Amino acid sequence: MAAIGETLDHIPAREALVRARHHAGLIPDCLVEAKRIANTVIAGWHGRRKRGIGENFWQFRPYTEGESLARIDWRRSARDDQLYIRDREWEAAHTVWLSVDLSASMLYKSRFSPVSKEHRALVLMLALAEILSRSGERIGVPGLLEPIAARQGAERLALALTHALNSNRNLNGLPETGMIRQPSDIVLIGDFLDDADAMLARLAPMAKRGLRGHAIEVADPAEELFPYAGRTEFTDPETGDRLVSGRAETVAEAYRTAYLARRQTLASGLRRLGWSYTPHLTDRPASEALGAVHLSLSGAPQRHAMGGL
Repeated sequence: MAAIGETLDHIPAREALVRARHHAGLIPDCLVEAKRIANTVIAGWHGRRKRGIGENFWQFRPYTEGESLARIDWRRSARDDQLYIRDREWEAAHTVWLSVDLSASMLYKSRFSPVSKEHRALVLMLALAEILSRSGERIGVPGLLEPIAARQGAERLALALTHALNSNRNLNGLPETGMIRQPSDIVLIGDFLDDADAMLARLAPMAKRGLRGHAIEVADPAEELFPYAGRTEFTDPETGDRLVSGRAETVAEAYRTAYLARRQTLASGLRRLGWSYTPHLTDRPASEALGAVHLSLSGAPQRHAMGGL
């Protein structure tokens, strides 16, 4: 929930088109900023596998139900009771799926931060697209952009986002991932303010299917600190409901305890799934979150996280 006067104007659900166009209007500036940030970190980011021209054998892998029978290597499959697909290099190229949550709560921006959560989330998404594309990785967005391997990956992603938002496409919450197959990573960017246990229950099936996940929690400093005192009116950005506290400072400690407990539940649950978790405050450089996700994508363990995690 956000303090009145410290968030963008509340946009009711019936004006979803206005909100979508607001998001779309941010994308050109976010793309420029994303490219600038990407240029500062690209030197230390390297692709994880050598890409070929698509004619050389890469590996045998188990056949997955739904794939074309014509792709089965019958000679290799005859050796045991398992059906195998003969992958070539381009077919085995790694895909990193990117997803951003543009729910109403992402509009929040306090006086402690130079940008809103949605602005930072879009910059992180586009910067990742830029860096991964330059590194030879294949990127995609569930339900929005099929996997592509192109130097202009960030521009193509920005264009797809703009078209989707101008069409009032729903980009709220967690994405549908039924179309994703191995080998893949997925990077989820949002504030993850929903119930942590419910969110983990939705993510667990993805992990069981072999998806390697990376969650970037974008938070405003005020959401972590709760710097309010005296009579304060709070507004729920999703519903517009309001709550007035006569002495906000009296609930500050309980709020911070609950907020960090939610984060701890989410972080520990993601670790059990084998996923990485990166909390990121919008008053910090975006390059910090990019560096942490790079390490996770490369398979390196995370060394630390904010908020006592």
